[in-house]
Amino acid sequence: MRELPRTMTLLTLTPSQARRLAVLRQRLAGPRPAPGPEGMLDVVRDLGCLQLDPINAVARSHRLVLFSRLGAYPPGDLDRLLWHDRSLFEYWAHVASIVLTEDYPIHHHLMRTYARGTPRTPRAERHRQWLRENRPLRRHILDELRACGPLPTRHFDDEAAVEWYSGAWTSGRSVTEMMDYLWTKGAVMVAGRAGLQKLWDVTHRCLPPSTPRERLPEREVVRRAAQRSLRALGVGRADHIRRHFTRGRYPGLAGALADLEAEGRIQRVVVRDGAIAQHWPGTWYVHADDLALVDRLDAAWAPRTVLLSPFDNLICDRARTERLFDFNFRIEIYVPPARRQYGYYVLPILHGDRLIGRIDPKFDRKDGRLKVNAVYAEPGAPMDAATGRAVAGAVAELAAFLGAREIAYDRTRVPAGWGLR
Repeated sequence: MRELPRTMTLLTLTPSQARRLAVLRQRLAGPRPAPGPEGMLDVVRDLGCLQLDPINAVARSHRLVLFSRLGAYPPGDLDRLLWHDRSLFEYWAHVASIVLTEDYPIHHHLMRTYARGTPRTPRAERHRQWLRENRPLRRHILDELRACGPLPTRHFDDEAAVEWYSGAWTSGRSVTEMMDYLWTKGAVMVAGRAGLQKLWDVTHRCLPPSTPRERLPEREVVRRAAQRSLRALGVGRADHIRRHFTRGRYPGLAGALADLEAEGRIQRVVVRDGAIAQHWPGTWYVHADDLALVDRLDAAWAPRTVLLSPFDNLICDRARTERLFDFNFRIEIYVPPARRQYGYYVLPILHGDRLIGRIDPKFDRKDGRLKVNAVYAEPGAPMDAATGRAVAGAVAELAAFLGAREIAYDRTRVPAGWGLR
């Protein structure tokens, strides 16, 4: 990493300013984006991706992430961007995600390097051997899609010469494994959905003519991805950048950050905690395009109280969330019920620039009831009536978005000072 001259003075942020910059860049404070597909697209541009997850205890995660920023919106707006305008598509970002078609050159790098760029581990070698032995299955899938697509996975006969074995729940699912390989390679794409069921088609029928087709070298891919990641974070270190957007796919990141800093595209900052008279460890960066926002942070700050998906972009890096917000968050979906501390599908409560608590909800679609099993306040959270009204308002807004006719709190499991009923 290039050393700065000893005489250079770094921009200093307080922890509160760092949090507020992060929250603003995540579109969780300030005016809500304009309603409609264009506003939704602007949100995805700022976030970089929307993580997909099948759990529907409240609503699908990507829809909750948009709700936290847009408020209630017609679900058809997202479907239009995905399946009609094709401004978005499903691919691997930090996990299976919805990403921008305008970012196709960034994602295309993985498509064209996947498999040959995989480390030579025994597991990877077994996978390569399995692919070689199952070329007929690959041809069968592609031929069927070309002739009849879009099609669900269940349409395809399992013509595997050698059954897929993973040692886990995917063992025996040869068609699914081959489809995932073709998807990652960019040969096929998700062309639509029937509920949770993906409908597959060949890629050239899924992308609009306006799709950028540059074949970027790896270094340029890392430069672009790192900048998109940093802008979504607001402020962050190299390890935060690496765990965001195209998670883990940042070869040569240190050199790319040094180049971007030398070019003035990013700037180092210091986060200084005055309460303990210490700087936060590590090298922190802000993107040059956000320096004007840093200058007017107080004027731009218009806080909200919102509920966050457990997979929300603001909190998906657990270590960064602890550093930035002093908030320990772990998903307990796979924890046995008796060992859960908070609940199955817990939504953190963002109140301004602090995470002040969490709720344990469940939406009963049959009865139209949003059941709030518990509400937890963080130590040090404000316990006044005004905060309680803000939290209740956020829960009511979620209920309206879900179409719930009733909100049912367990009154024995809510903070007394918030007056939730």
